[in-house]
Amino acid sequence: MNLIEVYIHEVTRRLPEKSRADIALELRSTIEDTLPDEYSEEDVKTVLEKLGNPAALASRYRDQPMHLIGPRYFDVYVSLLKMILPIAAVIALISMFAEYFISYSGEESIVNVVLTILGKGIAMIIEVGIQVFFWLTLTFAIIERTDKGIDQVPLSSSLKKWTADDLKNIAYIPKKKAISKCEVFGSLMWTAIWASLYFYADHLMGIYTNSGEGLEFVIPALNQEVLLRYWPIVIVIIALEIGLALYKLFKGQWTTKMAIVNTVLELFATLAFIVILTNPNLMNQEFITYMSDLFTTTTKQFEIWFIGGVIIIFILTAALNIFDGFRKDRIH
Repeated sequence: MNLIEVYIHEVTRRLPEKSRADIALELRSTIEDTLPDEYSEEDVKTVLEKLGNPAALASRYRDQPMHLIGPRYFDVYVSLLKMILPIAAVIALISMFAEYFISYSGEESIVNVVLTILGKGIAMIIEVGIQVFFWLTLTFAIIERTDKGIDQVPLSSSLKKWTADDLKNIAYIPKKKAISKCEVFGSLMWTAIWASLYFYADHLMGIYTNSGEGLEFVIPALNQEVLLRYWPIVIVIIALEIGLALYKLFKGQWTTKMAIVNTVLELFATLAFIVILTNPNLMNQEFITYMSDLFTTTTKQFEIWFIGGVIIIFILTAALNIFDGFRKDRIH
């Protein structure tokens, strides 16, 4: 393990994006100038420990001081805040989606549905963010004020004084191999969206007409009774997607095991949805008739074209996701 690169990464990741490259270059030059020509790992550790905890060194480079929470707990506090906030927001949004669609009567237009969900979603994220920020800040403020220790050196993630050996427990993750919290948040949001569309397809997916007072839902595209026959399989897929997203959050980078799990999930989900899509009673006959007249084709041709197109999209999307997983796993 290159302890120098890990140390520089641990310092610069706490700094503004625009200054990271220059500071990384300066740090690398300082460390290499301090080391002897034929240096050992112990020499590297000695130099790094003289430089001190990466969090403390980063705080000296920053323009603004760490006053909200003292330097002893600030880094741990920020790390927990970044980890807890997205998880809490996603859980709140999923519960909001479920609560809204359970009470949905089907009388509202799609525009009102989208605007209502968007407004409630933004309000929910703000509320959850305030709650998480308040309670976590209060907790760390109490911990800091009850800590009677004289030493105010910033703690590592293990809540102990930092040493160079802590770098051995940190994996150096290339940027293209890393999994961001935004990616995890996006995948959980997508799961919530498609699950809502699946279980409420007869209210959301179909033909809309302009009634003068807005869009009005008139013809559902799919037979909801047929969709609900496959609910156990769909619930399993939802659970697996949520589990994979949380696994990504925990690991923080693509691994061979994760790429294999992702492949199994993509193949299972694609096969399951192909089985659902090929059910002859899935599509609403009134919808098929309306669309075939619109495109001046036969009902059979439209059904084959529509189902075939959706299946091709599913297969291509799964193939791209599988390829992307293994591509990122091979990055070093």
